Amino acid sequence: MIRSFLFSLFFFVGIVLISIMFIPAFFLPQKIVLIGGKIMGYWSTFCLKVFLSTKIIIKGTENILKDEKFFIACSHQSMFETFYLQTIFNSPVFILKKELLNIPIFGWYLRKIGSISIKRNKVTKENLGFFNEIKKIVNKSDRPIIIFPQATRVLPNERPPFKKGASKIYEELKIFCQPIAINSGLVWPKKGRKVSNKEITISILKPINPGLSKNNFIKTLEENIYSELDLIN
Repeated sequence: MIRSFLFSLFFFVGIVLISIMFIPAFFLPQKIVLIGGKIMGYWSTFCLKVFLSTKIIIKGTENILKDEKFFIACSHQSMFETFYLQTIFNSPVFILKKELLNIPIFGWYLRKIGSISIKRNKVTKENLGFFNEIKKIVNKSDRPIIIFPQATRVLPNERPPFKKGASKIYEELKIFCQPIAINSGLVWPKKGRKVSNKEITISILKPINPGLSKNNFIKTLEENIYSELDLIN
């Protein structure tokens, strides 16, 4: 209980301090703010190791695409992956719900780093231009798009069907998909206290080639990620 409290205290205080420190970066090139995101990723790792004695294991680094355009599809169990994956990949572009952009300071950062927002379950003019926006980013940038096909944080043993939006992105972009399975909920659950002396495994799976049908893609993606989670849980 005490270790969970200390982790949360130091983690969030650190995130706030990093955010304040990088406020001047709002007026500087985007790459400066992206450095702040990586620092937050390293800070989360530091807090996990120091306060919760968490061991972080990365599997499958040989599967990371080097010379191809790709987007990341990752399981989502905690805040951990939103911070840590920035230390592995080249500052991923997050697709997130529009409400997050309205959070003071934090929302400003999300805008500055180029996050793409969407209003869930609504057909709006803004949403209709959503795919054009991500195509532009993929074509002009070396930063990969990152999506969480479960759409929200889930418990380690939950297996909800993946949202169809992931297959639509795959169909529209016509690039490789880099699946990732992370069991972070075993240490950092979406609710309740944190758990000490556990392992978080980041498993980078073999890429899925472009060209599959939408149904085959989402079925393959879901099976690959959930099969890996069954192994690492």
